Amino acid sequence: MPLMMSEEAFENDESDYHTLPRARIHQRRRGLGWFLCGGWKVLCGSCCECLAHTCRRRKELKARTVWLGHPEKCEEKYPKNAIKNQKYNILTFVPGVLYQQFKFFLNLYFLVVACSQFVPSLKIGYLYTYWAPLGFVLAVTMVREAVDEVRRYRRDKEMNSQLYSKLTVRGKVQVKSSDIQVGDLIIVEKNQRVPADMIFLRTSEKTGACFIRTDQLDGETDWKLKIAVACTQRLPALGDLFSISAYVYAQKPQLDIHSFEGNFTREDCDPPIHESLSIENTLWASTVVASGTVIGVVIYTGKETRSVLNTSQSKNKVGLLDLELNRLTKALFLALVVLSIVMVALQGFIGPWFRNLFRFIVLFSYIIPISLRVNLDMGKSAYGWMIMKDENIPGTVVRTSTIPEELGRLVYLLTDKTGTLTQNEMVFRRLHLGTVSYGTDTMDEIQSHIIQSYAQVSSAPSNGSSASSTPSRKAPPSAPKVRKSVSSRIHEAVKAIALCHNVTPVYESRANGASTEPESTEADQDFSDDNRTYQASSPDEVALVRWTESVGLTLVNRDLTSLQLKTPAGQILTFYILQIFPFTSESKRMGIIVREEATGEITFYMKGADVAMASIVQYNDWLEEECGNMAREGLRTLVVAKKSLSEEQYQDFESRYNQAKLSLHDRALKVAAVVESLEREMELLCLTGVEDQLQADVRPTLELLRNAGIKIWMLTGDKLETATCIAKSSHLVSRSQDIHVFRPVSNRGEAHLELNAFRRKHDCALVISGDSLEVCLRYYEHEFVELACQCPAVVCCRCSPTQKAQIVRLLQQHTANRTCAIGDGGNDVSMIQAADCGIGIEGREGKQASLAADFSITQFKHIGRLLMVHGRNSYKRSAALGQFVMHRGMIISTMQAVFSSIFYFASVPLYQGFLMVGYATIYTMFPVFSLVLDQDVKPEMALLYPELYKDLTKGRSLSFKTFLIWVLISVYQGGILMYGALVLFDQEFVHVVAISFTALILTELLMVALTVRTWHWLMVVAEFFSLGCYLASLAFLNEYFDLSFITTRAFLWKVCTITLVSCLPLYIIKYLKRKFSPPSYSKLSS
Repeated sequence: MPLMMSEEAFENDESDYHTLPRARIHQRRRGLGWFLCGGWKVLCGSCCECLAHTCRRRKELKARTVWLGHPEKCEEKYPKNAIKNQKYNILTFVPGVLYQQFKFFLNLYFLVVACSQFVPSLKIGYLYTYWAPLGFVLAVTMVREAVDEVRRYRRDKEMNSQLYSKLTVRGKVQVKSSDIQVGDLIIVEKNQRVPADMIFLRTSEKTGACFIRTDQLDGETDWKLKIAVACTQRLPALGDLFSISAYVYAQKPQLDIHSFEGNFTREDCDPPIHESLSIENTLWASTVVASGTVIGVVIYTGKETRSVLNTSQSKNKVGLLDLELNRLTKALFLALVVLSIVMVALQGFIGPWFRNLFRFIVLFSYIIPISLRVNLDMGKSAYGWMIMKDENIPGTVVRTSTIPEELGRLVYLLTDKTGTLTQNEMVFRRLHLGTVSYGTDTMDEIQSHIIQSYAQVSSAPSNGSSASSTPSRKAPPSAPKVRKSVSSRIHEAVKAIALCHNVTPVYESRANGASTEPESTEADQDFSDDNRTYQASSPDEVALVRWTESVGLTLVNRDLTSLQLKTPAGQILTFYILQIFPFTSESKRMGIIVREEATGEITFYMKGADVAMASIVQYNDWLEEECGNMAREGLRTLVVAKKSLSEEQYQDFESRYNQAKLSLHDRALKVAAVVESLEREMELLCLTGVEDQLQADVRPTLELLRNAGIKIWMLTGDKLETATCIAKSSHLVSRSQDIHVFRPVSNRGEAHLELNAFRRKHDCALVISGDSLEVCLRYYEHEFVELACQCPAVVCCRCSPTQKAQIVRLLQQHTANRTCAIGDGGNDVSMIQAADCGIGIEGREGKQASLAADFSITQFKHIGRLLMVHGRNSYKRSAALGQFVMHRGMIISTMQAVFSSIFYFASVPLYQGFLMVGYATIYTMFPVFSLVLDQDVKPEMALLYPELYKDLTKGRSLSFKTFLIWVLISVYQGGILMYGALVLFDQEFVHVVAISFTALILTELLMVALTVRTWHWLMVVAEFFSLGCYLASLAFLNEYFDLSFITTRAFLWKVCTITLVSCLPLYIIKYLKRKFSPPSYSKLSS
């Protein structure tokens, strides 16, 4: 995903490696305690990184000279043009997966315990009781990773083996994408992916330009116009590319996909031809050719292409619940060690006590259940399946199955504006000329003015006096202040809007080769209105051109050198494009210089944001006020201006401009300076207002989220005024709330004063621009975040993609709360990947955000159900499941402890072999796992009372308090079961095992029933199925159970008594608690 970053930022990555050895020296001083508490993990990680770095030293990126069609002339060896998305290779797969698994304390602990069983003096029971569960967990993980890895490998192989035509001296040959080298001449057909970064040399289109689709690179669905190098486009035939001696000088590979500087030189003619190359001569890898066939010379391959440089490695996200459970397992381990020490102490430290201590640790190892991870992972998969099968939120995709519980813990929601809260569909609403304003209901007046002014033109004699093409042009330049009529001013404004843009009309029927017809017939046959669509790099532009079409001035054709407009009477006006200055986020404006064919007049048109244009246009008293008024209505404003140029003025400008474009140093600055010399005292024509409509049900959804205690921040690259009005119209900021607009600040003093002014305000929303935010974070990071977090809503405008991600990280560091980011464009990817939980919307801007996100939805309104219903359920179910699995292990360890202490603290296992494996799997697994179907309130209730969600953010479903309650329950039940069996048993030891084990299984099944809040038919099936399995297996377990005793009445009443004593008190306590202090959800469900 493209991030705008400078070269310096890219080079800084390397400096991280040089700090590694120093960092390790600091760590060495931290001692043994640090090493045991996780230092080993840090050391392993840093060793691996160091090794990896030594193996693949990053080569310095350099500028290069590339000879056309001669890869062998390259001075350097460049990377192979292969795509590689795999995490591991054959050698690193097993170690890599094992490292990822044993990073968790739980699994590492089990590995140590299982390995200890190879030591004869520590061996307790059968090996398979320890290795089978561990092997199962690892096998499942390895298979899952291997399947993912094979999928990645196949995807890569498919991409790398795509065939392309390569031009050689002997003609065309087919090459695989992965065999393409720097300097090759590659032919790319229509709808084919560009395989490497290339300079565009030739096209089959006679205009010398082509369109490309860039949605896989920057997330924008609009087509981009690319221009072939003029020198090679002029060559008569394809083969002539080999008969000339030419080379391309290209700057070193860098991250910025929106800029490029290079030169094209042809040596074999006198004088040599030099052409400057810019971004519009490039075809970046991963874009798709949308029109014609193109030929390019490859300049960057493989790891050096823009698309690969901009792919950030997404981090492995770990949910808060997993971290909490990991903490609890550490607490359990501590309890286990203490218990073992107590046992050895009670023995009196006799004999080889150290060995006995270790035997006790192994005996009680069931306190920490290995099945915890298996159950939770299966649970997560089940939640993911439920989310995708929910008919109320169709099209939802779960891409990261490891964090569904995060959806239930969110405190901050950071949302993009365009395409997420709004539809990114623009509608033209208002035209303002200073003295008169036109809205949607008065557009027909504009239409009649346009028809009238062009009727005057066409009725004028057409011999040589067509110089009167516009009524307003008759005024001599010496008297420019003559007041024009409203009609001529409207005409000028509409004409400017129809000419100043980068929109291209596309005709469906022309795609089938009709474009080769003679130009003379174009006016009558090709330009029919019904099959015309407009392509542009921004939807605002399309809205403006559609509007000029609706009032009678239609854009019918555009190529690199000319534009054609059709008047209401059907006459075609041709304008030659002399220069075009594209829109950039820095300049915030775009300009075009055109020469009218009929009159030869040269006009410079410009349109842009009011902040940029205010200083460029002539003095006026209405612009600022009207821009404010339109912004309050929620309209996006553009200021349109023009300037007439004489032939001499233009020639002077052109020579200076071309000179600036060829300079190798500070090219961008020099070009900007030349253009700015034109942008003075321009005539203000009009102000336009375009509306971006809100997505369906945005207001109720935001209301729902606010009531659930989620704080919403809107991060957008848009203007402050537009962002503010969308915040109001979407009810992100409620009507009664004040809005504090943070004034632009540039230094520490201003930031201090402004923060103090903001501190005095209470309960008001904050609106701040990206630049001011940057200054505040530099000097007063902590104070600013603290104040912003108290606001009911925050709007950050003019944010770059990297700033969006920075804000997410700030909230994570300063508040330690869970964050969620939601967006729909390529510019939201970094924010989505940085957040604890990223949600992507499949928007008009392409699929990039939804592919990079953890969850992908089709509409913003679906987020309500995703969080309130699925997020809440996932968290509550996983919390119950995790604690129940721990309870299952603690109960058996308590029984073991009681058993050992009665039998003179002997380290002998109570249950052996299959009983232990069966207990953890077939006897109790299904009922315990069926807890993933439990719900406390119906989905409709959860959506009706979003306040229920607020309780979860405090994390009370799984805390040390609830954990201690479960520990007490386990100790009580384990004690009762064991003592009961010992008190009631008949002389023989074998009966203790039979009675206590049967009572244990029944207790577990009853405890599941006690925990369930809403019964599901599968739960009942699971309970009876498990009981059936146990009863059926009694017949085969002769080595543990005496069958003749099990079938007696004495056995039955003893088991029932023990089970009742262990479970009845808990049922009574639960009943009393629900009667006297019911939880909030039970009040609703009753």
